[in-house]
Amino acid sequence: MDKVIRQVLMGNISLIICSAFYLMWWILAFKPVRPVTGMRSGWLLLPAFVFGTAAVILIVRGILTAQLQQTIIPAGWILPVSAATYVVLAIITGRFMNRPVTTELILIVAWAALTLAEVNMLYGTGALPLGTACGFLAVTVLFALISMAAYILYYNLDSKTGYIDGMIPLILAALMMAAISVRVFRG
Repeated sequence: MDKVIRQVLMGNISLIICSAFYLMWWILAFKPVRPVTGMRSGWLLLPAFVFGTAAVILIVRGILTAQLQQTIIPAGWILPVSAATYVVLAIITGRFMNRPVTTELILIVAWAALTLAEVNMLYGTGALPLGTACGFLAVTVLFALISMAAYILYYNLDSKTGYIDGMIPLILAALMMAAISVRVFRG
């Protein structure tokens, strides 16, 4: 397996671990009954941050150093389109839906952008065939839309439903990174 591909897969594993720590924090800190508050649960955000940062560094370095023979999405489009998407979503959800703009919005958009760029790169290096890459791109967009729906709905839900709703983006991100990793590793 190519060094760049291996680096990206290590980034995916780091992102899965990040999601697991973030999910554990959410499960404890947002329990509808007797939440575990303060640093008794907050410490879980430290390894989530470390593994999340490592994931971004590994994946972005892999994307930037890969020798692409082809792409599905022009590589130069992903970052500006994602930045514009974030701004538009922040305005729409904040101003028109009266939903506070929180860190989760940027995490959803950044995760989708990173995953789209990764799949694009994996296709460009030949690690994924066209049909599989297109499938992963479509599922990434679907998962991002589901995550956005969960983000928008969160403050309108009761505590039990909101508790579950808040887990959805974390679970979907981890599942996607695992699916991509397994497919690439298996060849």
